[in-house]
Amino acid sequence: MATPNPVTTQGQTRTQTEEPTQAAPNIWAVAQQQFDAAAEKLDLDDGLRRVLRVPKRELTVNFPVTMDDGRVEVFTGYRVQHNVSRGPAKGGIRYHQDVSLDEVRALSMWMTWKCATVDIPFGGGKGGVIVDPKQLSTREVEGLTRRFTTEISPIIGPDRDIPAPDVNTNAQTMAWIMDTFSMHHGYTISGVVTGKPISIGGSLGRNEATARGAVFTLLQASKVLNLPLSGARVAIQGYGNAGSIAATLLAEQGATIVALSDSSGGIHNPSGLDPAKVSAWKREHGSVVGFPGADEVSNAELLEVDCDILVPAALENQITAANAGNIKARIVAEAANGPTTPQADAILHDKGVFLIPDILCNAGGVTVSYFEWVQDMQSFFWTEDRINESLKEIMDRAFESVHAMSEHREVDMRTAAYMVAVARVAEATNLRGLYP
Repeated sequence: MATPNPVTTQGQTRTQTEEPTQAAPNIWAVAQQQFDAAAEKLDLDDGLRRVLRVPKRELTVNFPVTMDDGRVEVFTGYRVQHNVSRGPAKGGIRYHQDVSLDEVRALSMWMTWKCATVDIPFGGGKGGVIVDPKQLSTREVEGLTRRFTTEISPIIGPDRDIPAPDVNTNAQTMAWIMDTFSMHHGYTISGVVTGKPISIGGSLGRNEATARGAVFTLLQASKVLNLPLSGARVAIQGYGNAGSIAATLLAEQGATIVALSDSSGGIHNPSGLDPAKVSAWKREHGSVVGFPGADEVSNAELLEVDCDILVPAALENQITAANAGNIKARIVAEAANGPTTPQADAILHDKGVFLIPDILCNAGGVTVSYFEWVQDMQSFFWTEDRINESLKEIMDRAFESVHAMSEHREVDMRTAAYMVAVARVAEATNLRGLYP
């Protein structure tokens, strides 16, 4: 039998028969399963189910980048648009060695439901490149970003598909994308991305938006459960942008942060951790691990610490059937995308855990991205107070819609959020009809 030809990608050799999707958890099946459950509850038409169950458009690109030492490496990237019935596609671009087409499909579908849950006029999109950017220089990351932008430029734009930061991408990445896209057209097009630096069309409040939106939903949940945030014990898995800002905002509400973690591990102190001091430690040492006065815990152990509120703010598939039964929190607030599997959902529901699903909990980021896009399109910019007030209004209204659906149909909050979102997208798709 012939041996498959080896392919070298970012310093690692794999064979032609090995696909990235085989190495990564199949969260696309999870996303479709979640959609199927909502579609069944809504008694959705079979034809409409087939339309909404798959992405509208998928683009796979393989592109060369010249490295600092003169070598040429070939990288693989994706941009998927799930549905655009309610407006342009919207969704982040991530750089990670475990990116796969199935992952990007799932994330694009979740973006469709997320935008619909908070009722903003976007559809769902997502993108990613298979790369560990920590192994690249800044110049190499810029070269990769500009070439990837060029490859996907036929399907993005302020009226087509608007990327944003995601895992291992940031405001600088968006600046490079905006500049590259603008150079292709010969004039500045600031609305092609959101999450940009403020000096080139970014929005005030965008950096804190995901965490702030999550805290707004937690304030609403605390009223429903009569569990005040003041004095509540909080554990946060993931101390990146969303997790670190959520820790600060929750501490300002009087909550006690008892555990925090990043990709290197976690720390635990039942008496409380000061987010400002932990952030300073991480800036100096590169991780929260080793913070004085705290016990070390793994990311898996953090999920099971004794707390009132658990905030998964890292990657997907963290709460599973294997550990859901050990979770002690009364509220799980999904600041990350897809941190809980369907099997774990059922276990948490049976335990009486109040789960704020990702498509509601972390929708603050895309909501303020929408504000940024509106400001770019109008060339008129808002104050941070106006942005935060508008964000609170939208998040509160979305929480109330989802909770009302949960109560009315006697379903868990995730199913309720999906029912609200899928119904809105289905209505728009149905009203527009099938072309031709």
